Amino acid sequence: MADRSADAWYPTAAYLYVLHLDGLALAWEYLRRHPDYRRDWLRRRFRPDAAHAWGLRLLEDPTLDARDAHPDWFPDPVGMLQLYPDADPPPHADAFAFWRIPGCKHLIHDGKRLVLTARWPGCCVRLALAPGLANGMAYLYAVRACATARASYRTTVAELDMLATVGTAVPAAAARSRPTPAALLDLHTLQALDAALAGASLRETAEGLFGTEAVAAGWYADGGLRSRVRRLVRRGQSLMRGGYRRLAHLD
Repeated sequence: MADRSADAWYPTAAYLYVLHLDGLALAWEYLRRHPDYRRDWLRRRFRPDAAHAWGLRLLEDPTLDARDAHPDWFPDPVGMLQLYPDADPPPHADAFAFWRIPGCKHLIHDGKRLVLTARWPGCCVRLALAPGLANGMAYLYAVRACATARASYRTTVAELDMLATVGTAVPAAAARSRPTPAALLDLHTLQALDAALAGASLRETAEGLFGTEAVAAGWYADGGLRSRVRRLVRRGQSLMRGGYRRLAHLD
């Protein structure tokens, strides 16, 4: 059996950032591992229309993980706040103030409007800025009409509450509780998926995830740890091959 300890997927510490990702960021982590997506990225000059097939407006570099990537999803995720100029503002209406938005900001133009992502410890807010909206203008929030408008409204309110709570004082760090079982599941799933894509066996994958001692004690035919690792690999492959759309609420 080959020594996999030097492989990029082997150290679990390299995946700790996954514990703090939201659904959209996790969706990107699974999508960027798809071999066909990576191939489309390399051929993007010859396939400019390939992004929509993956649920994106623009292809994003798959070598960037969710901490550095800014995928522009299509259609807009449920949590995207849409801002438009107010054509009939009341007196003393709140004005759009770009520099009062907290966190580290990233702007991209998707061909129709600016998309702003603001991140600070523990939070991430995404804003779609309509053409014509300028700094200092009165503005409106928009919610897309749909059969689940009430749920969309609640999501919008939650995003606005994040902005209002922080105000101008952006925390340098955030205290977090213990990782949830769901967060740990995604960490192990991504690590197991990377191991499978690198050609590792199930036993080698288990040693990277849970340690050689645990594998020596609990590795037996079709039971316990072996079945667990098999399920993790299958889950990762399923999410990579289209299941990521559910995480990003694209369906």
